[in-house]
Amino acid sequence: MTVRNQGLASSRSKSRKAHFSAPSSERRVRMSAPLSAELRKKYNVRAVPLRVNDTVTIARGSQKGREGRITSVYRLKYVVHVERVVREKTNGQSVPIGLSASNLVITNLHIDKDREALLARIAKGREAVQNKA
Repeated sequence: MTVRNQGLASSRSKSRKAHFSAPSSERRVRMSAPLSAELRKKYNVRAVPLRVNDTVTIARGSQKGREGRITSVYRLKYVVHVERVVREKTNGQSVPIGLSASNLVITNLHIDKDREALLARIAKGREAVQNKA
């Protein structure tokens, strides 16, 4: 007998609805990005939710290879704005380019006590799973 998650729909339309009508707290988790190899080794954590003042490298897309600090995490649009990643409008005004969290790699974390606690909690869970296997 297989146990299935009753709260998870396999229907494409239901999954899309859940994604686009998700509350901000859920969007925070969905807007996670992987850590760089050095940070992954240091914290024993694979990915964390993005946050303002984290330093990221763009891994995919037309802006690939550029690095900068996150200036805003726009949860409503599932978009992240990075310092100096802008385009010029026809009137000369510069507008930040919205980037998907999945196309970024975190190279430097903005750490405070809450972030430290989060990293410790995730690492503890990973260790428990590794010890079980």
